[in-house]
Amino acid sequence: MPLNIACYLHTAWLNESIRNFLAVSGFHCEKVASNIALSRALLNKQFDLLLIEDGGAPSEREKLISWIECRYGESTPFIVLSEQRNGEFAAQVLDAGAEDHVYLPLEGIELVARLNAICRRLKLKSQSRKICLGEFIVDADSRVFCYQGQEIELTPREFTMAWMFFSKPGVYISRETIGNAIWGVDSDIAGRTIEQHVYKLRKKLQLNVERGVLIRTAYSQGYRLELCSS
Repeated sequence: MPLNIACYLHTAWLNESIRNFLAVSGFHCEKVASNIALSRALLNKQFDLLLIEDGGAPSEREKLISWIECRYGESTPFIVLSEQRNGEFAAQVLDAGAEDHVYLPLEGIELVARLNAICRRLKLKSQSRKICLGEFIVDADSRVFCYQGQEIELTPREFTMAWMFFSKPGVYISRETIGNAIWGVDSDIAGRTIEQHVYKLRKKLQLNVERGVLIRTAYSQGYRLELCSS
């Protein structure tokens, strides 16, 4: 079973970007709208991890600390995300029991790496995230991409982009989704930059009819990976 994560994130674009990227990366995410809803969800469901965004205002941060300190034995590990670099608040969160405190914005690949590190430390069992498509193998846990058993060396961003395409064959992925996931959750990456990265990935993986896999471009929709007969 995939790792089950509850996401209590106030900011709309942050909520959508993080949950979409984690879903693409093989995690199961459930959105909760308030700390009361989160408390109720924890009573009725089993979550492996919690992602919590602080409200920004001092009063909201005080409420968050109070909520954390009043969990009454609830042992689900959690990560707090914050836009403001406040060392005192970060220390409070960690002292209250958080597994990690992460400053925003951050790239999707960093968040996934942090989640995987927590899984290893706590020995949480997540789904083996390996994709076999034709003669391609993409292993998200070991960050290895192979064709016919031969590893193709990719940069972290290239691997993340490859995983996004190979995990959703036939589905268009917008430039905005790619930009947010790879360059940051609030990234404003020009379409030309993304186009260049997709071109380089196609070339490095030699995606063509002979290999049975293509990446198609639809300028109004984005990019999608397609399977084809050789």
